[in-house]
Amino acid sequence: MVTFTARRSEPALLRPARPTPRETKALSDLDDELTLRYYETVVGFFRCRSGDVRRPADPAKAIRAALAEALVYYYPVAGRLREEIEEAAGGGGGAGRMVVDCTAEGVVFVEADADVRLEEFGQPLLPPYPCVEELLCDAGDTKAVVGKPLLLMQVTRLKCGGFVLGLHFCHNIADGFGMAQLIMAIADLARGAPAPSILPVWRRDLLTARCLPVPATRTPSSSLVVAMSPAHEPAPHGGGAVARPPPAANPMLSTPPDRMVVEYFLFGPREVSTLRGQLPAHLAELTTTFELLTAVTWRCRTAALGYGPNQLVRLIITMNARGRWNAHTPLPLGYYGNAHVSALAEAPAGDLLVRPLADTVELVRRTKRGMTRERMSAMVETVARLREWPPPTMERVYEVSDSKWIAVDMLKFGWAFLAGGGIPLAGDLTSKLGSDHMRCRNAAGELSTVVSMLLPRVAMARFKKEMAVWLNKDDDKSLTIMSSL
Repeated sequence: MVTFTARRSEPALLRPARPTPRETKALSDLDDELTLRYYETVVGFFRCRSGDVRRPADPAKAIRAALAEALVYYYPVAGRLREEIEEAAGGGGGAGRMVVDCTAEGVVFVEADADVRLEEFGQPLLPPYPCVEELLCDAGDTKAVVGKPLLLMQVTRLKCGGFVLGLHFCHNIADGFGMAQLIMAIADLARGAPAPSILPVWRRDLLTARCLPVPATRTPSSSLVVAMSPAHEPAPHGGGAVARPPPAANPMLSTPPDRMVVEYFLFGPREVSTLRGQLPAHLAELTTTFELLTAVTWRCRTAALGYGPNQLVRLIITMNARGRWNAHTPLPLGYYGNAHVSALAEAPAGDLLVRPLADTVELVRRTKRGMTRERMSAMVETVARLREWPPPTMERVYEVSDSKWIAVDMLKFGWAFLAGGGIPLAGDLTSKLGSDHMRCRNAAGELSTVVSMLLPRVAMARFKKEMAVWLNKDDDKSLTIMSSL
């Protein structure tokens, strides 16, 4: 695997290209979750089109100028978060809420060079990316966000003429789709457009509890739970028996970081077909790849962590409220704040592991399709009261996000196109306890899915054995792209 050291410029504060409004903007209840007080990390690898007359001599300087122009439209990103200590009228979690001071102080921008070609990062281009820390500027404490730049960007020029875009962005300001929208605006401006093709919309009041309809139920947490029905008779494990360890309290929280490992699991058409073949024909046709892989990884993870048969395990599916399912609270085009809602399923660990895979898939499907207007309002209300999601009393949680479609057909500079990238498991790991489903191509060039996984070292070995059984693999080492941090 290639190794290199990037030659970085000194970090510079990049301000909006023109004067912007000086004001204070409130965050939504979803933006202001305590669990989002960190910097998310993204890397994107871009291949430049040879011979394109629009291609700039220096992509880093072109992107720098486009970012300054984009900040005129996305001017809150150039501001700073401030925490309000006064109690809001009527209570409801007013103390400690954050607002954005639109001060135009700017974002961090770093230019860098690396003596490596895009092809040397791997063919196909898949995580883990070698020397990923060299592609990202220093964000300091990634869990301290108040009073700091909200975006840190490094553009690394490669020997082949391509470049890598490495980002740290404050999750309280935007989710993955929102940040991709900002990068799309930069791409628009970098290829000479007079303005972004999608203009940003703030409207954080749309996902604030006091502005949403009152939910029909006053038990918001329980209204979100889709439980595995106890009426079904237990059935044997669909993939065979694997020895399991004695129950543990919560190894995901008690294991020191140096004893955790990160792995990436690649699921191409062949692997998905193998798993789909273990479902009844009617269900196999209806089930999406995300639902299928979520069901299987939840089962394997539960078995690997050794939970007791009567301990409840919970699955949280992060859903994008911009999706077609959300006809009841439509968000305007250009909304770039956090628009994720969390559908929750739970089941006793023993029941989850002994029933057919079809039961788990059905549970995942019901969970996704059960996000009604009332449940969405209830979740926002719960977040507003508790200031974090999931609530701190919830244990044995596995959170899954489908980020495959965030950057598809969006990040096009005209003279360069996205060759690969995603969310690397780098930096602080406490925000990486779930899995991200990322889009990629396998060695045969087929569209595939990469699923990230963070587990204690011993549990990871058991996870791979479980997954090998489901995939009818003789060697569990063939499942992963990476084996350790």
